[in-house]
Amino acid sequence: MADRSRHDWSAADRLAVRGIEGIGHHGVLDFERRDGQLFVVDLVLALDTRAAARSDDLQDTVDYGNLVTKVKNGIESDPVDLIETLASRLAGICLEDRRVRAVEVTVHKPDAPIEATFADVSLTITRTRTGTISTTKARSRP
Repeated sequence: MADRSRHDWSAADRLAVRGIEGIGHHGVLDFERRDGQLFVVDLVLALDTRAAARSDDLQDTVDYGNLVTKVKNGIESDPVDLIETLASRLAGICLEDRRVRAVEVTVHKPDAPIEATFADVSLTITRTRTGTISTTKARSRP
């Protein structure tokens, strides 16, 4: 499976959409669910864009405008406790398009309820048609 996962990325073009914002009611604390907060999502899709380059037709590639709308709706609907669950949901939305071989999703929770100065909390996951490649949690500091 590891060889297949590397192949999905190494032989693919990459389409990135960064900074998709939505207000979600995700979190384990009552006020997070009640008040909501900003979530910011970055996507990197692995796909083959040669057909679209030849045809110059939107139907031959991923419509990233439509995808962003679906991801924003995914952020803003059905509250969950963990950003791990949210990231997995968003990866699934991206993989609904069969042209997407793999996706890297980063969910930023810049207003996470942490009693310390910090710049961002983020989780990055990578999913392919064959399963999970990796999961990385990061906490940035100024």
